[in-house]
Amino acid sequence: MSEMPETEARDARYAGIDTWRDEAILSALLEGQQRALNAVAQALPQISRAARGAAKALESGGRLVYLGAGSPALMALADALEIPQTFGLDRAQIRLVLADGSGISQQLNGQREDNAEAAIADINAITLHKRDCVIAISASGTTPYTLAGQRAARDAGALTIGLAGSRTSPLFMEADIGIELATGAEVISGSTRLSAGTAQKAALNLMSTLIAVRLGHVYDGLMVNVRADNAKLRARAQRIVASIAGVPAEAALAALTLSGGAVKEAVLIAMGCPPADAAGLVSAAKGHLRDAMRLWASAQDDL
Repeated sequence: MSEMPETEARDARYAGIDTWRDEAILSALLEGQQRALNAVAQALPQISRAARGAAKALESGGRLVYLGAGSPALMALADALEIPQTFGLDRAQIRLVLADGSGISQQLNGQREDNAEAAIADINAITLHKRDCVIAISASGTTPYTLAGQRAARDAGALTIGLAGSRTSPLFMEADIGIELATGAEVISGSTRLSAGTAQKAALNLMSTLIAVRLGHVYDGLMVNVRADNAKLRARAQRIVASIAGVPAEAALAALTLSGGAVKEAVLIAMGCPPADAAGLVSAAKGHLRDAMRLWASAQDDL
């Protein structure tokens, strides 16, 4: 008989929890959430390594692929949908391979977690390349769908990153980079939407944000590659340009109009760069605004 995953273990501290007062139950649940964040803190070196590998994949034109089933798939879905808008990543470079597919928005089907053949077919359907990076997420590290998909990804030559809750997880055997999120036994045994889910969400948040930083999409804590497709984000883009370039809001808006809404280019335009040259400077700086500003300043010094 295989060893029971740590996420299935029972913690004696929670015996009789169903008889406790509401505040005591909530306190126990909160302690589990805090334990989850502590587990993420312990994994920071591995998260850093994974983020740099993923950023390199995206820089080379590869894709970031999220692989998962059940609750971990929900964590993957949230991260994958959010980062293109927040950081302006090309949506074509972000892919999802989930056991429930598009049906995940309606319900989770536990039977699909066991379908290894479906995972292999789903991975093969997106034609992975060596430039791609696959993040496989499983609380127990034993989910058949996720394990089979990760194995297929590695066979295709993609960089594989595994997130799981135990260092003995089979998921790590197939991963180029393993991230152990040792949250231990859940308050409600086996309910990995609790501590394990929180740890997964936090780890993915940290990883994808660090990826964006390394790709040049953050400047002084500002999202300079934001996809401003609503009034709130357009106003944010205007404030960002005004703040970095040191110009009034009206000038920032005019620069954004000239740049077609691109924040990095708008900053340069607001600083006096001709609109026709702004995109070239950002490209020469490989998307890093700070370097593009230096290039513009250097060009002015040479005049």
